[in-house]
Amino acid sequence: MKVGFIGLGVMGRPMALHLQRAGHALFVWARRPETSEGLPATVCATPAELGRACEVVFTVITGSADVESVALGPAGLIEGMAPGSVLIDCSTIAPDSARRIAARLGENGVAMLDAPVSGGAQGAIDATLAIMAGGDVAVLERVRPLLECLGKRIVHVGPNGAGQVAKACNQMIMVAAIQAAAEAMRLAAAAGVDCGKVKAALAGGSAASKVLDVMGERMVQRDFTAGIEARLHHKDYGIVLEAARRSGVPMPLTAAVGQQLNALMAQGWGRDDTASLLRVLEVQ
Repeated sequence: MKVGFIGLGVMGRPMALHLQRAGHALFVWARRPETSEGLPATVCATPAELGRACEVVFTVITGSADVESVALGPAGLIEGMAPGSVLIDCSTIAPDSARRIAARLGENGVAMLDAPVSGGAQGAIDATLAIMAGGDVAVLERVRPLLECLGKRIVHVGPNGAGQVAKACNQMIMVAAIQAAAEAMRLAAAAGVDCGKVKAALAGGSAASKVLDVMGERMVQRDFTAGIEARLHHKDYGIVLEAARRSGVPMPLTAAVGQQLNALMAQGWGRDDTASLLRVLEVQ
């Protein structure tokens, strides 16, 4: 297929390469042209030009406003994509934004899946991402072979917006677990106990988790260089808390973790790893 890709960052670039290696003709548009250098792809001048060339377009970009601009703005995808083509948005954005973009594209006969992913940069490199899809199930089945190039678990969650709701739930649990790991490491250190040995002990019991393995080890090693930048989790928590406000759902734990992310940002650590939640505790 002729496949377009917008968003060639730490996750998007390996995802795009997986599609190209699977035999699909790859077209890209990059806001920063240097990110497309070295890719075996046709570089397009605008999202509209890319949309005209492709049957399916993927986007993996930062926020709701960014996706809306690329999809619906001047020279956006909507000006180029033909009826019957599909936009697959793998970004993490607000569910309401996903529904609004899907409705507007639908007026032109263009289908959309909100299909946010989980698994981080390594999951993108290994093509083991978890993909949470919102949209028409028939559209999902049409593009499933493309998604299978990127991930091992592909779940149809519901209509447009449902994929983003699932991703919000994912981020709630994951970042709360990072905060819990940070508090555990802080308690161990304050008690004069070896944090590495505490982590090793916990990894053999009911507290074991991928978050403890990865983020706990970062805390033990005091390696705060970004895997995923903390500012992105801060952005995601803004989406979660706004969704909770709109729905009238009380989320006291999430609100507390959100405050710790605010404190992290205030310390200027937004471009460091979210394991920096440990450092927040150390200065409080």
